[in-house]
Amino acid sequence: METPQSVVEAIELLQRRAQWVQIPPVIWATTAALGSLLIFYLWRDNETALLYTVDEPEQCKSGWQGTTIEQPSIQLRDSSAIQCYCPATGQLLGLVNPATKEGIDRAIIKASEAQKQWAATSFSDRRKVLKTLLKFVLSHQDSIAQAACLDSGKTRIDASFGEILVTAEKLKWTIDHGERYLRPERRPTNFLMFYKKNQVIYEPLGVVCACVSWNYPFHNLLGPIISAIFAGNGIIVKGSEQTAWCSQYFISIVKGALKACGHDPNLVQSIMCWPNVANHLTSHPQISHITFIGSRKVAHQVAESAAKPLTPVCLELGGKDAAIVLDDLKDIDRVVATLVRGTFQAAGQNCIGIERIICLPGIYDTVVSKLLPIIERLRIGSALHSSEVDVGACISAANFDNLETLITAAAKQGAKLLVGGKRAHVPDYPAGHYFQPTLLVNVDSSMKIARTELFAPVCVVMRAKNLDDAIKIANSTEFGLGASVFGRNTRDLDKVVREVKAGMVSVNDFAVYYAVQLPFGGTKGSGYGRFAGSEGLRSLCNTKSICSDRWSFMKTSIPTPLQLPVPNEPKGWNMSKGIVELGYGESPRQKARGITRLMGF
Repeated sequence: METPQSVVEAIELLQRRAQWVQIPPVIWATTAALGSLLIFYLWRDNETALLYTVDEPEQCKSGWQGTTIEQPSIQLRDSSAIQCYCPATGQLLGLVNPATKEGIDRAIIKASEAQKQWAATSFSDRRKVLKTLLKFVLSHQDSIAQAACLDSGKTRIDASFGEILVTAEKLKWTIDHGERYLRPERRPTNFLMFYKKNQVIYEPLGVVCACVSWNYPFHNLLGPIISAIFAGNGIIVKGSEQTAWCSQYFISIVKGALKACGHDPNLVQSIMCWPNVANHLTSHPQISHITFIGSRKVAHQVAESAAKPLTPVCLELGGKDAAIVLDDLKDIDRVVATLVRGTFQAAGQNCIGIERIICLPGIYDTVVSKLLPIIERLRIGSALHSSEVDVGACISAANFDNLETLITAAAKQGAKLLVGGKRAHVPDYPAGHYFQPTLLVNVDSSMKIARTELFAPVCVVMRAKNLDDAIKIANSTEFGLGASVFGRNTRDLDKVVREVKAGMVSVNDFAVYYAVQLPFGGTKGSGYGRFAGSEGLRSLCNTKSICSDRWSFMKTSIPTPLQLPVPNEPKGWNMSKGIVELGYGESPRQKARGITRLMGF
């Protein structure tokens, strides 16, 4: 018995059944409408999100007190284990055993076996898993944020925007629009091939891989999983050693949703490993696609490794994003609040964070005067222990020497340090990794700090001579990830959008392209490829082109003058020219000449 998989298929099934008997049109139409409505509600009910539970880590529960490490580090002297700790306080979270080459092989085998069954699931089945996962995320925001904050040092508000909101958005977008972009597509034909029908289908690749960064441990883990499993794939996610502890909890949330819906949780695998083992994963012949989020230096190694089995790679490598502020700006307070949020979100550890504010001369002084008192008032600390914290910890102190050197060098070259500029010692958290919220103005493109990705709570302000100069400054780095422009004149805004070399631009806003699931990625040194949106979803598929006969009675036949061996080359050549002229001639005369050639004249 046929089982409809969608409303459209259900209607078609009813139409076929209706042909067996003579049914008056009015009765048929009414029955079809009511039946379709019933099937729709039953079909929709089949996708209803399920409830499930996941054990919450002890560290996330109220009253937990971890041992504070005096000199915290993820590496231990006499062990290969990853030492996990809270960057905001130095409290020990636990130890995680890194994966070996053999462990990676086992994870890929498990995902591969599960994927064979998963590939046969319907879009309705996959939506149900995502709806179940979304329901859990919305109901457990506190514990998710707590885990992300413990392992990365960020504030809960930063976790809400950068971890939970964007993950909920990706889930909802994929639920609402994913099937539309993965359904088989009809493609147009042409005059010569009018008897053919063309189609493109999107098939699962198998097992894909994502190597993701530490700055958004929840979203960076779940984002690739959402797209991969909706496209029918299994996935191995290699998270950063810096956030290995919370990744264990987050992957259990995904596995719980799969299991609750009756699917094999082995479809998704999370591994942690040291760099000397990662090459085994990125060069593995059973990995069909790699998404890498990280540094340019490591990206070269990943691309080289993936080239061995010819595995396609999407690289997102960070940026030096510019926010251009035009002279005609009126809502200055709103814009300054946006600039501050865009700069200090996650303590500046944001690949699409604002790293340079480029002001036209008429607005420069006003912007600086409004930034100064706000940045002076920013409070640092652990948001899990105090409600009076605006900027959280950095993931480690490894970059602090470099930051101080860059700021000092810029000041010697003419920049002016108005606030901060050094690592911070917070008395309540002596083992925490904090850098002072910093405001550095009068920076120009010749300074190294204007070209180096800082990934820190540092606000850099630059003055442009005019609009063309502002665009030139924005394009003066090796990066090209995102950008923002604030102003009123439509022509000037459009000019910036067209001429700034970036993969994404927000107009009168910050990074909103990510909140609406547009394709995410950059150009130049910021990498290549896109994830998110339809482009990201389809990149995890084998795009297969299919050309077949429209009618059984009409097929392609090779004319005798063109069959091999060719009986008469001049005659065959004349016929070939006629085919081209008939099919692609721009005028009736050309087409008529093509017909005469085909007829042998």
